[in-house]
Amino acid sequence: SYAVLWPLHIYQQKHPLNFIFLGLFTASLSLTVGVSCANTEGRIVLEALVLTSAVVLALTGYTFWASKKGKDFSFLGPILFTSLVVLLVTSFIQMVFPLGPASVAIYGAFSAIIFSGYIIYDTDNLIKRFTYDEYIWASVTLYLDILNLFLTILRMMRQGDN
Repeated sequence: SYAVLWPLHIYQQKHPLNFIFLGLFTASLSLTVGVSCANTEGRIVLEALVLTSAVVLALTGYTFWASKKGKDFSFLGPILFTSLVVLLVTSFIQMVFPLGPASVAIYGAFSAIIFSGYIIYDTDNLIKRFTYDEYIWASVTLYLDILNLFLTILRMMRQGDN
């Protein structure tokens, strides 16, 4: 699915191609998420969906309100990027040296905080930095933030159910 990101970025302003690549990207990610949800109890998926929706609505509302008041969230970029690198390195360490349930819970909470920060950061970029013609790339960034938050919450709730 991430192989479609490169042509999507290249052709983001070429009208019929941008929608085709966006559709391919969305369809390929939906297969991955669908498999993850199919292997999870329906109650947990619904709870993760409701919780993710509430968090996204609250963070988006806050970002629009703070943006009207003149707040700028561009300072979050380097912090979130560094946190994401730490998250990736930790996930590789967990694959080699499995950590206990407490570490998995801390990892999940840290992931949820990072992706919540990315929702604020990318919503602020959507409001202030993206131009009208960059709607495809803006939607991809927010889509990935929301999807990663949903998968993190789903993983934490599945772990808590075990």
